[in-house]
Amino acid sequence: MRPFLRVVFGVVAATILMSHRAAAQWATVYEQSYRQAAHNWRFRTDFPAADRLFNAFDYGHAILSETLWGRPEAGADALEVVEYDRLTREILLSPPRLPLAERALAPRFARLAPEILIMFEWAHILHRQTYDVLADPGLDSVAKDAEMATLVRIYRARRDLAFSSHPKSMALMQEQPYSLAFRQKYPKFNGLIWAYHWLQMGLYEPLLTGRTAEARQAGVAEALTRFRMMLVEPEQSLPHVMPMTPAISPTFTARYPELATIFDNLHSLHDVVSDILANRMIARADKREALLLAAAAYRDDTTEVMTVPAWVRMSQHMGLENMGGAPTGNSRALPTPTVPRGVVMKHDKDGNMIGEHGTHVMPAPPAAAGATRDSARAPSAAEHAGHQMATDTLPKAKPAASPPAAMSHEAHAMAGAPAKVTGLAGVQARGAKVMGVDQLTSQHVFEELKDGGRIVLVRDAADASGVATIRAHLREIAAAFKNGDFSAPFATHAQEVPGTRVMAARRAKLRYTMRERPGGGEVRITTTDPAALRAVRAFLAFQRDDHHAPGHEMPPSAPSEAVGA
Repeated sequence: MRPFLRVVFGVVAATILMSHRAAAQWATVYEQSYRQAAHNWRFRTDFPAADRLFNAFDYGHAILSETLWGRPEAGADALEVVEYDRLTREILLSPPRLPLAERALAPRFARLAPEILIMFEWAHILHRQTYDVLADPGLDSVAKDAEMATLVRIYRARRDLAFSSHPKSMALMQEQPYSLAFRQKYPKFNGLIWAYHWLQMGLYEPLLTGRTAEARQAGVAEALTRFRMMLVEPEQSLPHVMPMTPAISPTFTARYPELATIFDNLHSLHDVVSDILANRMIARADKREALLLAAAAYRDDTTEVMTVPAWVRMSQHMGLENMGGAPTGNSRALPTPTVPRGVVMKHDKDGNMIGEHGTHVMPAPPAAAGATRDSARAPSAAEHAGHQMATDTLPKAKPAASPPAAMSHEAHAMAGAPAKVTGLAGVQARGAKVMGVDQLTSQHVFEELKDGGRIVLVRDAADASGVATIRAHLREIAAAFKNGDFSAPFATHAQEVPGTRVMAARRAKLRYTMRERPGGGEVRITTTDPAALRAVRAFLAFQRDDHHAPGHEMPPSAPSEAVGA
């Protein structure tokens, strides 16, 4: 009997020990999926351009964590130049059509902290379902509120995965031993991540405040355009502090404070994960433990908790102008930040700025009913003197990646110029990056026709590679325009192109057909809708003027080099 008991005891002890080790080393949670509902995928159906950008954001987050963890030997250029350029010049211009499996893109990080990856995925599902509810015109206000409450209840039922719905102090993100490592070493990529978060919260406002389907379409298109504007001069135009939902989307926050809190906590943990992975003071063997402790702090309802009024006040004091500005409004320019990039703002338990930041003056309310948040008074630079993290502690900007091989010598020289270069030189340089061919040796035509117009792009038919590049580009923009995505012309002209807001809102009234031609191709635009037709003509006229291009094809005897001269 005693030997038997010793065997049983040994098996039990070994089982307990193995269970303990397994619990310490691996995830014990299971996955969740969408709640079945009539509104599922409504946002993807009605706002495909925005929905596809979310897929690109998922790609960016996955590449970030995989690079920081899987390639610790890589220098800052791996993210600040190589991956940043790939994201802004390729992925964001032609985003994936369907959501991506982040664990497939970041397999090494998924093995390091699967619990955190599943936390992110569960919150992203809630995020997508929130947009679906807001986008569904078949739900009235009462039904939307009830559905949102149901989504929160289901989400919070998974306490092993759910972020707290209590606001968290910025101390969790900015005042830990590992804090600030990522933004200091990778300021441009950090700003890009904040721009992602800005758009995700900025889309709530037009979906909630637009009274008609057309108004919602126009509002979403404007928010997308303002996001693209942030990418033009990353040193200045990307958010300088982490965007907060109460500042970017006050209507959504007031109506759904629990959801707004969950999403702010989600975005904050994204920053914390990056800091832990980027901070070399944390030994590689200790990073998993640090990650799990941080995740637990964002799940519980007690660690660094603030009241909702304090959270809202803190967000307002941080400055809308420093977060990227409002997603919609009459202004076509982004606000000027009043603090250095990556600045640390401290606050008390009531959300008031303290120490050097106590003199931060909040922007005044709009003077008139039609005024935008961007038009409100912004604090002067003097009011922010002494903010921590001076700009000279940040890495210097890296040179742009090499331009496409098909570019001419003159365009090659211009391609390295910053996006703020104005006039024809800037248009040609940016256009070469977007289209992949040199416009100086190509014929570009923007022709208005009775039922719409056409965009023609051709070059010497002997240049087989250049012709193939043109045709691929024209197919891409025809598909993008059909979805209301006008990021390509925006990237070329570094501003919102007239007509695109209406063309996005009335995309169902427009048809885009790509046709091959000798040396390239054309995108034919047709419509029977008067408002869409006026927008198309404004769109073509602006591009014709900015490119210095003709409004019809040139005679065969005319030299193509004259286009754009």
